[in-house]
Amino acid sequence: MDKKDRVQHIVSVSRRTDIPAFYGSWFMEQVRQGEAVVLHPYRHLKQTVSLRPDDVAAFVFWSKNYIPFFKHLDELDARNYKYVFFFTITGLPRILEPKVPDIAMAVATFKALSKRYSPKHVLWRYDPIVLSSRTSPEYHVKNFRALCQELEGYTDRCYLSFANLYPKVKKNFRKLANSGWEFLDLPEREKIHLAEHIADIATAYGIDVYSCCNNFLVGNKIKKARCIDADLLARLFGLDIANYKIRPTRSQCGCFESIDIGTYNTCQHSCIYCYASHRTHAHESEELTDSTLKYDSVLNTHKEVRSSSDKMQHIQLSFNFLK
Repeated sequence: MDKKDRVQHIVSVSRRTDIPAFYGSWFMEQVRQGEAVVLHPYRHLKQTVSLRPDDVAAFVFWSKNYIPFFKHLDELDARNYKYVFFFTITGLPRILEPKVPDIAMAVATFKALSKRYSPKHVLWRYDPIVLSSRTSPEYHVKNFRALCQELEGYTDRCYLSFANLYPKVKKNFRKLANSGWEFLDLPEREKIHLAEHIADIATAYGIDVYSCCNNFLVGNKIKKARCIDADLLARLFGLDIANYKIRPTRSQCGCFESIDIGTYNTCQHSCIYCYASHRTHAHESEELTDSTLKYDSVLNTHKEVRSSSDKMQHIQLSFNFLK
């Protein structure tokens, strides 16, 4: 096939782990080499994925913490890559997300990305919605509204879903029972009511709501999500959407085809509700693939950012009622 006729692939970075937060230097080394070797999570077969700019239609980044990744953006821009950012900010209690940045830091980072690129490049994930005796529907309404107040004008999309109660997630939840936590799985009609209330709040702040893998939520107020969205990438970057097919990765998924270069069971955020990791956290000495590159240390980056966190206290005040 002639080079000009070759279809570029969309690269997911990554549903399986948080590469921008923990493995940004590994990712950039693969970019410089022009390829990444990926191990299929189920078939355990190696696949070499070209990361050459001519072969990549766009990167779709996923993260709860882009702070360590900022140092790489100038180089990615200079190499003429195109990309969008999924940014998860839930505002859940620390016990459920023990190692994610605090809300003030996350919101400030979100705004910085949006200013650098555009509100259409930075996609908010309020995901998952965890229902419990301490995170009731009323909690989520207040929490979501407070976040919308901060993110108004910095994004026009929010993706949500209710927590999937996989066996390993239920096991994690049971461990919190002694701390007074009771996790709830409400009937669908109650989830729909909550999600539509959230959608009404979002609309007031200029944000459209999309349901990820929860088709029962889709209706007049909530759209079906295609997290890997060739339509969006076509509008932003001029992709020919005819070259891309919808290829779901799980039940009720609406995503277009992509290649994910992450590895399960390597995220270090230690979120209780996580489906992608069997452990409370991954050990820093382990490898992301069979490459000789080790996990990146981001401690210094965190320290540098935290030194300026006192400048963001006005953001945190909006969320004090959640503590």
